[in-house]
Amino acid sequence: MKIIRVGEPGLERPVVVDDAGTSFDLTTLTADIDGAFLAADGIATIRRALAEGRLPTVDVSGLRQGAPVVRPHAVWCIGMNYAAHAAESGAEPPTVPVLFFKTPNTVVGPYDDVLIPRGAEKTDWEVELAVVIGRRARYLDSPADAARHIAGYTISNDVSERAFQLESSGGQWSKGKCAETFNPLGPALVPADELDAGNLRLWSRVNGEPRQDSSTADLIFSVDYLVWHLSQVAVLEPGDIINTGTPQGVALSKRFPYLRPGDVVELGIDGIGSQRQRLRPA
Repeated sequence: MKIIRVGEPGLERPVVVDDAGTSFDLTTLTADIDGAFLAADGIATIRRALAEGRLPTVDVSGLRQGAPVVRPHAVWCIGMNYAAHAAESGAEPPTVPVLFFKTPNTVVGPYDDVLIPRGAEKTDWEVELAVVIGRRARYLDSPADAARHIAGYTISNDVSERAFQLESSGGQWSKGKCAETFNPLGPALVPADELDAGNLRLWSRVNGEPRQDSSTADLIFSVDYLVWHLSQVAVLEPGDIINTGTPQGVALSKRFPYLRPGDVVELGIDGIGSQRQRLRPA
């Protein structure tokens, strides 16, 4: 099953799409897909309601899709988590996870426009598997404990302004990561037990031309390791997002031009779906 949110910004309502492609209204179960619902075993609640036939069908055709989770408490981001991407960035693969942040208000829907900031020169795309935390994670004993704290997975475009990130950052990447609309998320939240997070193809295209094409099998630090590691230095709250890193094939490599107004970026991950954004000036 896939969980989505439809409607205009700030007015989205939750919907579940079953394996046959039929959409069902979730507002009889919850007002939204937020941390509190996920922590209260919301995924299992949806499954039971589906199995018992208690959910009304709903037509979502033509409706805007929002991010599949309401604004998170935090967006945790892992840098250079694919060896080939580290190499194209001019860096050695990290020996510990590299952490930076995006502000929660960067999160927008999977088909919303991305706004190029004023003064930007090097706006870049990054397809990433995004982890959605479902249960509070604090000082987990080992990576083996991570799975029960993960609600599911979705797709993130970790949009980056490289000049802000690297040339005028003072050493802090987040300056190039936090412009408005810089984290399209979705289209769907897929329950964790329905995907093999360690073996998913992920890809991106710009104006129809291939850019990235890789697999999460190439992650340096696995999803479970990342959740465990982060729980040692912070408390992960239900509804939090972890962007797990991007593979090679971004503009930073100097093999492709940076994004310009009018460009169209498409990204996808097998088993989750795809997203699409048009670039325009802020």
